[in-house]
Amino acid sequence: MAGETIIAVVGNLTADPEIRTTGSGASVASFTIASTPRTWNRNTNQFEDGQALFMRCSAWRDMAEHCAQSLAKGMRVIAQGRLQQRSYQAQDGSQRTVFELQVDEIGPSLRYATAQSGTAGAYGNPHAAPPSTDARAQASVYQGGASVPQAPADDPWGQPRDSGSFGSFGAQEPEEPSF
Repeated sequence: MAGETIIAVVGNLTADPEIRTTGSGASVASFTIASTPRTWNRNTNQFEDGQALFMRCSAWRDMAEHCAQSLAKGMRVIAQGRLQQRSYQAQDGSQRTVFELQVDEIGPSLRYATAQSGTAGAYGNPHAAPPSTDARAQASVYQGGASVPQAPADDPWGQPRDSGSFGSFGAQEPEEPSF
């Protein structure tokens, strides 16, 4: 919508997403992303952490279910959405204002970890592949230093880098002999 403040936040989840159902039957997942700026101090030759931003987030309906199934405490994520402000009166009578990110898109950051999809297609998209009863097809796998189960043989994303529909695309060309 026009006039909304759109932001992106990169950080780590402070806890597993909590999912609940509203009175109207809509699912909502709530979670917090901690984003800490890090700068290099030339005097000490070390990185220094700045003050962390704790952004409260909510995801609705299908995305709420996907967040609850795919995200976990400690995962580094990238979230994009609409920043919203809400004011209310606290029990002690004081006025309070809170900011929350209404998430439109979210996924794992691949900077320090890997993600692997099951046979349901890229990142578990059920529309990218035929339905499956295989448990691995129901959710994506995120690896942040732990071992990851092997991808099924029919998973194109789990194939070795030099095989699949792209053949040897991107592979280093053999050098031409010089005469």
